[in-house]
Amino acid sequence: MTKLTPNPSFSLTIRIEIPNQPGKLADVTQAIALHGGNLGQISLVEQTRKLSLREFVVDASSEEHAETITQAIEELPDVHIVKVSDRTFDLHRGGKIHTVARIGLKAQSDLAMAYTPGVGRISKAIAEEPEQVFSLTVKGNMVAIVSDGSAVLGLGNLGPEAALPVMEGKAMLFKEFADLDAFPICLATQDTEKIIETVKNIAPVFGGVNLEDISAPRCFEIEKRLREEMDIPVFHDDQHGTAIVTLAALYNALKLVQKPIEEVKLAFNGAGAAGVAVARLLRLAGAQNFVMCDSKGIISTQREKLTPQKQEFAVDETGTLADAVKDADVFVGVSVPGVLTPEMVRTMAKDAIVFAMSNPIPEIQPELIQNDAAVIATGRSDYPNQINNVLAFPGVFRGALDCRAKALTSKMYLEAAGAIASLVSAEELNREHIIPSVFDERVAPAVSAAVQKAAREDGVARH
Repeated sequence: MTKLTPNPSFSLTIRIEIPNQPGKLADVTQAIALHGGNLGQISLVEQTRKLSLREFVVDASSEEHAETITQAIEELPDVHIVKVSDRTFDLHRGGKIHTVARIGLKAQSDLAMAYTPGVGRISKAIAEEPEQVFSLTVKGNMVAIVSDGSAVLGLGNLGPEAALPVMEGKAMLFKEFADLDAFPICLATQDTEKIIETVKNIAPVFGGVNLEDISAPRCFEIEKRLREEMDIPVFHDDQHGTAIVTLAALYNALKLVQKPIEEVKLAFNGAGAAGVAVARLLRLAGAQNFVMCDSKGIISTQREKLTPQKQEFAVDETGTLADAVKDADVFVGVSVPGVLTPEMVRTMAKDAIVFAMSNPIPEIQPELIQNDAAVIATGRSDYPNQINNVLAFPGVFRGALDCRAKALTSKMYLEAAGAIASLVSAEELNREHIIPSVFDERVAPAVSAAVQKAAREDGVARH
């Protein structure tokens, strides 16, 4: 089993009662350290002459690891655990978002304008000139985050209720990074036609639609149809967000190793929504030599019953992932943990680039290939070069809504990738810094500007 480093997603608050004696606090911290916990803040809650009540924040690597740490503390003599709480669950209690009024209702006059009778004038104005809905309602700044719960993160078909915490988190990211209002829409159906119909029926409220965690291949059909049948931007983040940020990272990684994108061989593992979208965008950016693998190995023209998306990237050769990565310049993993081995990486071309983006456990642990790859990136925040969709989707929607784009185009994606890559200067660029931080405040404005420019050039901007 792959051993992860401790991280905040498995973070505990442990309230402990210990004797108020020299060395007792050290016993607790040592027990945590000896069992691999990452110790954070220690707070003194209460103290008497005999006892100290303290709270310890501890990061673990899994639920089992967290249990091991608490057990080790419990076994210390004269130490009593009063309470253990999971900080991630605590953060989610009651939900992570809520709606607030943008204006106050302090007087009767406020009510008369915000609601009846004054609001009737606004309704009539929109009826007479429908485009005014963008400026006179939330529509111009509102995104629907739509999921059916069929492909939640890397966890599978968990259903709409289980998808809701993820969509709430997405809404937080829209607000935090692009000041966009977004609302989670988790649907109690996984029928393609019903999803399409539902999204079209709720579209009057929203300026754009972000599709999320819908399984392949249905996600391709849903996105395609909604794009054809609606006049607002539709973006499947698992596809295009991943593709934009991957291309941005690849642009800079290739600068480091001084290889042109047109000449590199790319080995892919994962041919679902993300894998196909990444490959398509990289091809538009100039990449030509792809070998794509799924769970059965190389996607070959000799295989039967390939989906149209897999047929698009089928090659004449056959074999395993090990065969695919041999002499490859770039590995792109959007698949499952642990499938790439150090031995495989050593067969890659000189100055190999490895993007192991399976989350939370990558296709290969970076520390295993530090000396074998020139550049390594993952989807995790505790390693350098995190390829995170939050670098893309807030700015993409900010730009699309600000210019009232009717649709999103491939050129907008390419320009967004270029904008993200450009934020890492030549002086800053190194093997552990090929992509800006998700907290870099320049990212969303840069992506927004690039998207608006491309929208106008493609003739899809209305504003």
